[in-house]
Amino acid sequence: MFDKLQALEDKYQVLEGQVSDPEVMADRAKWQQMVKAHADLTDVVEAFRQYKKTLSDLEENRLMLEDKLEPDFQEMVELEIGELESRKEELEQKLKILLLPKDPNDEKNVIVEIRGGTGGDEAALFAGDLFRMYCRYAERKGWRTEIIDANETDLGGFKEITFVVEGKGAFSNLKFESGVHRVQRVPATESGGRIHTSAATVAVLPEAEEVDIEVNANDIRIDLFCASGPGGQCVNTTQSAVRITHIPTGIVVSCQDEKSQHKNKDKAMRVLRARLLDKAQEEQQKAIASTRKSMVGSGDRSERIRTYNFPQNRITDHRIGLTVHRLEYVLQGDLFEIIEALSTTDQAERLKAVEE
Repeated sequence: MFDKLQALEDKYQVLEGQVSDPEVMADRAKWQQMVKAHADLTDVVEAFRQYKKTLSDLEENRLMLEDKLEPDFQEMVELEIGELESRKEELEQKLKILLLPKDPNDEKNVIVEIRGGTGGDEAALFAGDLFRMYCRYAERKGWRTEIIDANETDLGGFKEITFVVEGKGAFSNLKFESGVHRVQRVPATESGGRIHTSAATVAVLPEAEEVDIEVNANDIRIDLFCASGPGGQCVNTTQSAVRITHIPTGIVVSCQDEKSQHKNKDKAMRVLRARLLDKAQEEQQKAIASTRKSMVGSGDRSERIRTYNFPQNRITDHRIGLTVHRLEYVLQGDLFEIIEALSTTDQAERLKAVEE
């Protein structure tokens, strides 16, 4: 591991010189590529430098103990050695995690699709709660959200809603949200005070660039129609809404959020490329039979991942057995504890798989 880390530090130093080279900067595409490569190595190189400094300090303190020291000074040196040993172990673990193969999608923007499941109007309202939760989380992270398509109900919920989240690391933070989210609460329309159970499904897809997925114009059919609003009333008398069908796969995407037909088509194509990328990656994973499934799940849309229990002010993530009694704050976008726990578990599982 040490040799590999030293090679990465050497590469980092070479890139450091190149990104400030006027000749390299003249080629903007090449320069941006090097800047990204330099940035990608920063965390592991900084941790490696701390690790080397810790090893050096340990060696220095151990040499001190070989000399005859005053009792108080010897005790102080031994205490520092203990602290440095702990620091060394922490950095070794951190470096192992940093050296794990990175998900190539981690830095991508995401397209999130939320659909009300079992539970009728209550499920649609819960889908709206999830949408607002993710928007507030994105706002706290300094990310941008934009609705692509929405089918709103009269009560203010959503039968389905598709939106994009744009920001650094969006996919790495939200990728474990795919699956069935279940809610237990007393609906506003329930006069008897009975607790109902409803569900909504969430799909988080990395946004695909055109270079990732090339869509042949002959493989798609584009239909135009008038947009509609809650209750089905016509809110747009021009055919600005767009429905794109990918003929080879049967994937259908629609968008009616914009008044411009051109903008709706662009948004629909973004979703189509994301779904095609997701389908290709899913098929690739199925083909690799030896791939170890993480404890946090495979992203299967049918997998029940979390329960939101309103009477007990509780959220339980069933994949990792995490229970948090602060439901109202989580729905306000405070997902940090849950997402960090999921990410940590995933890292531990991948590290375990590498070491076996």
